Amino acid sequence: MSFFKKLRDRMFRSSEKISDGVEQLVEAAPAPEAPASVPDAPARGILARLTGQAAPEAARRVLDDAMLESLEEMLIAADMGVDTALRVTANLAEGRMGRRVSADEIRAALATEIARIMEPVARPMPLYPSRPQVVLVVGVNGSGKTTTIGKLASQFKAAGKSVVIAAGDTFRAAAVEQLQIWGSRAGVPVLTAPEGSDPASLAFDAMTRAQETGADLLLIDTAGRLQNRTDLMEELAKIVRVIRKKDPTAPHNTLLVLDATTGQNALLQVEIFRKIADVSGLVMTKLDGTAKGGVLVALADRFGLPIHAIGVGEQIDDLQPFDPDDFARALVGIDA
Repeated sequence: MSFFKKLRDRMFRSSEKISDGVEQLVEAAPAPEAPASVPDAPARGILARLTGQAAPEAARRVLDDAMLESLEEMLIAADMGVDTALRVTANLAEGRMGRRVSADEIRAALATEIARIMEPVARPMPLYPSRPQVVLVVGVNGSGKTTTIGKLASQFKAAGKSVVIAAGDTFRAAAVEQLQIWGSRAGVPVLTAPEGSDPASLAFDAMTRAQETGADLLLIDTAGRLQNRTDLMEELAKIVRVIRKKDPTAPHNTLLVLDATTGQNALLQVEIFRKIADVSGLVMTKLDGTAKGGVLVALADRFGLPIHAIGVGEQIDDLQPFDPDDFARALVGIDA
């Protein structure tokens, strides 16, 4: 199954809501009155199809203020946020106000405007000549951070890169065990420490190991306990200070992993982690089930941070580079 098909079929229930909502919005418009001399067109039946008669035209509705307001509400319900929804619909209205439009035309226009917002932030995680390239991965507990590290490690290893993982969330045994499973699958060493150990000390040891073995990449997991932001800030700052003793330019990437099911809370998480850590890029996980994918558009519009990858499941190929056109089409329910 192609990633776009997964994106379309599994990623969003909100895509169905947007697609169906646009259809209902257009069809709900009162039909224009036909001239008295023109009889109502009969329904197209089997005979009409066999004889090649043209199908009836798709339903159309005049794009007016009321329709725009309904579109705005639909996008806000998909977690796009008020400001972004207003911007998308305003751009969509340019050159179309007062015209009769079909549901397909509206969906295509929405996809175009969404892709335009997403295009500047769709960038893969940069790779540098530094060895090891240190990637600090941050995010709240439960965001899919640990699984994302495992998938990245497996993908980089499959691409011929040597990788070391540091299980820096030393307060959660489940996170360490999960990384060990991924490391075993990928043939990647996972460095651990006793539960409750100092994460900065583990990061220092991992940096030493990565340098000694000539590893290309060092992926460092971190805790995500936002209940006490001061402690988390101090912990991350200490990890950075320690690894910079080995390499003053590290970390070379700081990835923030976000859970799409949190909706607008993802915006707050970006604000917090940008203050706590120097976030260089985003990874969005769990774009399936009840996820409202519009929040990714809001993130791009508000912060402009690179979106490196998105995830729609638990398998290794369910984490893929972010493609703005595929995402936009999937979000509004366009099949291809």
